[in-house]
Amino acid sequence: MGAPRWKNIYDLSSDQIEKLEEAEEKMESMEINESEGILLGLLEEDGDCIPVLNILGHLHGRYLSDFEAAIEYYDRVLDLEPDNAWARDERRRYRRYVTYE
Repeated sequence: MGAPRWKNIYDLSSDQIEKLEEAEEKMESMEINESEGILLGLLEEDGDCIPVLNILGHLHGRYLSDFEAAIEYYDRVLDLEPDNAWARDERRRYRRYVTYE
């Protein structure tokens, strides 16, 4: 395994990085259930892992069109890291598709 394609600002372990990369590869090859399983396993280990929460939001919004779930994952990111521009922008995108009563 080489270095991650992104800067490891969250001090992820090499195992977490490897699993995140595997989940992203599976998502890109449309192995959505496998990708989600990997991500949920990572989330069980660390429920506050911002990269995992962001990717789960992306998976639910883009690949599953489950906009409510995507928004919930991005809300969790923003609770932990209020200045996270990616989560804020993605949450805004998916909120356009959801009607609140």
